[in-house]
Amino acid sequence: MKRISLRVPCIILGLLISLSLTGCRDRTPRLTPLEPGALILAFGDSLTAGNGAGRDASYPAVLEQLTGYRTINAGRPGELSGEGLQRLPDLLQRYRPDLVILCHGGNDLLRRHDPEQTAANLRRMIEAARDNNAEIVLLGVPQPGLWLKAAPFYQQIADEYRIPCNSRILPKILASRELKSDTIHPNAAGYRKLAEALADIIAQTDEH
Repeated sequence: MKRISLRVPCIILGLLISLSLTGCRDRTPRLTPLEPGALILAFGDSLTAGNGAGRDASYPAVLEQLTGYRTINAGRPGELSGEGLQRLPDLLQRYRPDLVILCHGGNDLLRRHDPEQTAANLRRMIEAARDNNAEIVLLGVPQPGLWLKAAPFYQQIADEYRIPCNSRILPKILASRELKSDTIHPNAAGYRKLAEALADIIAQTDEH
Protein backbone atom coordinates (compact mmCIF):
# COMPACT_ATOMS: atom_id res chain seq x y z
CA MET A 1 0.00 0.00 0.00
CA LYS A 2 1.38 3.43 -1.04
CA ARG A 3 1.87 6.04 1.64
CA ILE A 4 -0.06 9.21 0.81
CA SER A 5 2.05 12.34 1.20
CA LEU A 6 0.40 15.25 2.99
CA ARG A 7 3.02 17.73 1.78
CA VAL A 8 1.30 18.76 -1.45
CA PRO A 9 -2.18 19.27 0.08
CA CYS A 10 -0.59 21.32 2.89
CA ILE A 11 1.25 23.52 0.40
CA ILE A 12 -1.95 24.08 -1.58
CA LEU A 13 -3.88 24.92 1.61
CA GLY A 14 -1.17 27.37 2.64
CA LEU A 15 -1.33 29.12 -0.73
CA LEU A 16 -5.12 29.39 -0.56
CA ILE A 17 -4.96 30.93 2.93
CA SER A 18 -2.26 33.37 1.81
CA LEU A 19 -4.30 34.45 -1.22
CA SER A 20 -7.40 34.85 0.96
CA LEU A 21 -5.58 37.05 3.47
CA THR A 22 -4.03 39.14 0.71
CA GLY A 23 -7.45 39.67 -0.83
CA CYS A 24 -8.84 40.87 2.50
CA ARG A 25 -6.06 43.43 2.82
CA ASP A 26 -6.59 44.66 -0.71
CA ARG A 27 -10.30 45.19 -0.07
CA THR A 28 -9.72 47.34 3.01
CA PRO A 29 -10.76 50.92 2.13
CA ARG A 30 -8.05 53.53 2.39
CA LEU A 31 -8.22 57.30 2.50
CA THR A 32 -6.67 59.47 -0.15
CA PRO A 33 -3.49 60.95 1.42
CA LEU A 34 -4.19 64.31 3.05
CA GLU A 35 -2.23 67.28 1.78
CA PRO A 36 -0.26 69.53 4.15
CA GLY A 37 -2.67 72.06 5.62
CA ALA A 38 -5.67 69.74 5.24
CA LEU A 39 -8.64 70.29 7.55
CA ILE A 40 -10.51 67.59 9.46
CA LEU A 41 -14.11 68.01 10.62
CA ALA A 42 -14.95 65.78 13.59
CA PHE A 43 -18.74 65.57 13.53
CA GLY A 44 -20.93 63.95 16.14
CA ASP A 45 -22.53 64.23 19.54
CA SER A 46 -21.12 64.10 23.08
CA LEU A 47 -18.52 61.48 22.14
CA THR A 48 -17.02 64.06 19.80
CA ALA A 49 -17.56 67.05 22.09
CA GLY A 50 -15.50 65.33 24.81
CA ASN A 51 -18.06 64.76 27.56
CA GLY A 52 -16.38 63.03 30.46
CA ALA A 53 -13.02 64.70 29.93
CA GLY A 54 -13.48 68.22 28.60
CA ARG A 55 -12.98 69.75 25.18
CA ASP A 56 -9.20 70.08 25.54
CA ALA A 57 -8.97 66.30 26.08
CA SER A 58 -11.54 65.38 23.43
CA TYR A 59 -10.47 63.07 20.62
CA PRO A 60 -10.49 65.91 18.02
CA ALA A 61 -8.10 67.97 20.19
CA VAL A 62 -5.74 65.01 20.66
CA LEU A 63 -6.01 64.01 16.99
CA GLU A 64 -4.87 67.50 15.97
CA GLN A 65 -1.82 67.09 18.21
CA LEU A 66 -1.01 63.64 16.83
CA THR A 67 -1.43 64.42 13.12
CA GLY A 68 -0.68 68.13 12.85
CA TYR A 69 -3.87 68.64 10.84
CA ARG A 70 -6.27 71.32 12.01
CA THR A 71 -9.27 69.49 13.46
CA ILE A 72 -12.63 71.17 14.08
CA ASN A 73 -14.61 69.79 17.01
CA ALA A 74 -18.22 69.81 15.79
CA GLY A 75 -19.64 67.68 18.57
CA ARG A 76 -23.04 68.56 20.03
CA PRO A 77 -24.06 66.62 23.18
CA GLY A 78 -27.48 65.00 23.11
CA GLU A 79 -27.96 65.40 19.38
CA LEU A 80 -29.97 62.83 17.44
CA SER A 81 -28.90 61.71 13.97
CA GLY A 82 -31.83 63.50 12.34
CA GLU A 83 -30.73 66.75 13.97
CA GLY A 84 -27.15 66.11 12.93
CA LEU A 85 -28.28 65.61 9.36
CA GLN A 86 -29.80 69.08 9.42
CA ARG A 87 -26.71 70.65 11.00
CA LEU A 88 -23.98 69.10 8.85
CA PRO A 89 -24.48 70.91 5.49
CA ASP A 90 -23.78 74.36 6.97
CA LEU A 91 -20.55 73.11 8.54
CA LEU A 92 -19.45 71.53 5.28
CA GLN A 93 -20.03 74.82 3.48
CA ARG A 94 -18.28 76.85 6.18
CA TYR A 95 -15.14 74.76 6.63
CA ARG A 96 -14.79 72.83 3.35
CA PRO A 97 -13.10 69.93 5.18
CA ASP A 98 -10.81 67.47 3.45
CA LEU A 99 -11.85 64.72 5.85
CA VAL A 100 -15.00 64.19 7.92
CA ILE A 101 -14.88 61.84 10.90
CA LEU A 102 -18.46 60.76 11.53
CA CYS A 103 -19.34 59.48 15.00
CA HIS A 104 -23.10 59.75 15.32
CA GLY A 105 -26.21 57.77 16.19
CA GLY A 106 -25.40 56.99 19.83
CA ASN A 107 -28.36 58.94 21.20
CA ASP A 108 -30.66 57.22 18.73
CA LEU A 109 -29.45 53.85 20.04
CA LEU A 110 -29.89 54.91 23.68
CA ARG A 111 -33.45 56.05 22.98
CA ARG A 112 -34.27 52.89 21.01
CA HIS A 113 -35.04 54.77 17.81
CA ASP A 114 -35.64 52.88 14.59
CA PRO A 115 -32.19 51.63 13.49
CA GLU A 116 -33.18 51.77 9.84
CA GLN A 117 -33.92 55.48 10.14
CA THR A 118 -30.66 56.09 11.99
CA ALA A 119 -28.78 54.24 9.25
CA ALA A 120 -30.60 56.27 6.60
CA ASN A 121 -29.58 59.50 8.32
CA LEU A 122 -25.94 58.38 8.44
CA ARG A 123 -26.04 57.52 4.74
CA ARG A 124 -27.33 60.98 3.93
CA MET A 125 -24.55 62.55 6.03
CA ILE A 126 -21.97 60.54 4.12
CA GLU A 127 -23.48 61.59 0.81
CA ALA A 128 -23.47 65.24 1.91
CA ALA A 129 -19.78 64.99 2.79
CA ARG A 130 -19.00 63.35 -0.54
CA ASP A 131 -20.95 66.03 -2.39
CA ASN A 132 -18.52 68.48 -0.78
CA ASN A 133 -15.50 66.41 -1.92
CA ALA A 134 -14.60 65.28 1.60
CA GLU A 135 -13.20 61.90 2.58
CA ILE A 136 -15.08 60.07 5.37
CA VAL A 137 -14.12 57.85 8.29
CA LEU A 138 -16.97 56.21 10.20
CA LEU A 139 -16.88 55.27 13.88
CA GLY A 140 -19.21 52.55 15.13
CA VAL A 141 -21.05 53.37 18.36
CA PRO A 142 -21.97 50.59 20.83
CA GLN A 143 -25.60 49.63 21.12
CA PRO A 144 -27.11 49.05 24.59
CA GLY A 145 -26.70 45.50 25.80
CA LEU A 146 -24.82 43.16 28.10
CA TRP A 147 -21.94 42.79 25.63
CA LEU A 148 -20.70 46.04 24.15
CA LYS A 149 -20.49 45.99 20.37
CA ALA A 150 -21.24 48.50 17.66
CA ALA A 151 -24.63 48.42 16.01
CA PRO A 152 -24.33 46.25 12.86
CA PHE A 153 -25.44 49.01 10.51
CA TYR A 154 -22.17 50.93 10.93
CA GLN A 155 -20.06 48.29 9.22
CA GLN A 156 -22.82 47.64 6.67
CA ILE A 157 -22.83 51.32 5.71
CA ALA A 158 -19.03 51.41 5.55
CA ASP A 159 -19.00 48.39 3.24
CA GLU A 160 -21.70 49.93 1.09
CA TYR A 161 -19.82 53.22 0.62
CA ARG A 162 -16.33 51.70 0.69
CA ILE A 163 -15.11 53.95 3.49
CA PRO A 164 -12.84 53.20 6.47
CA CYS A 165 -14.73 52.24 9.61
CA ASN A 166 -13.59 51.34 13.10
CA SER A 167 -16.40 49.52 14.91
CA ARG A 168 -14.20 48.03 17.62
CA ILE A 169 -12.42 50.90 19.32
CA LEU A 170 -15.36 52.54 21.15
CA PRO A 171 -16.75 49.24 22.52
CA LYS A 172 -13.22 48.34 23.66
CA ILE A 173 -12.75 51.69 25.40
CA LEU A 174 -16.15 51.64 27.10
CA ALA A 175 -15.59 48.08 28.28
CA SER A 176 -12.54 49.25 30.27
CA ARG A 177 -13.03 50.80 33.69
CA GLU A 178 -9.71 52.63 33.30
CA LEU A 179 -10.74 54.30 30.03
CA LYS A 180 -14.27 55.55 30.72
CA SER A 181 -15.81 58.30 32.81
CA ASP A 182 -19.28 56.72 32.84
CA THR A 183 -21.15 53.99 30.98
CA ILE A 184 -21.32 55.90 27.69
CA HIS A 185 -18.36 58.31 27.69
CA PRO A 186 -14.59 57.79 27.70
CA ASN A 187 -12.30 59.68 30.05
CA ALA A 188 -9.21 61.56 28.88
CA ALA A 189 -7.21 58.33 28.50
CA GLY A 190 -10.06 56.78 26.53
CA TYR A 191 -10.34 59.72 24.16
CA ARG A 192 -6.58 59.51 23.57
CA LYS A 193 -6.96 55.84 22.61
CA LEU A 194 -9.72 56.84 20.19
CA ALA A 195 -7.58 59.60 18.69
CA GLU A 196 -4.66 57.19 18.29
CA ALA A 197 -6.87 54.70 16.42
CA LEU A 198 -8.01 57.46 14.06
CA ALA A 199 -4.45 58.70 13.59
CA ASP A 200 -3.52 55.16 12.52
CA ILE A 201 -6.26 55.18 9.87
CA ILE A 202 -5.00 58.50 8.54
CA ALA A 203 -1.38 57.30 8.58
CA GLN A 204 -2.26 54.23 6.52
CA THR A 205 -2.84 56.48 3.51
CA ASP A 206 0.94 56.74 3.23
CA GLU A 207 1.05 53.05 2.26
CA HIS A 208 -0.71 53.67 -1.06
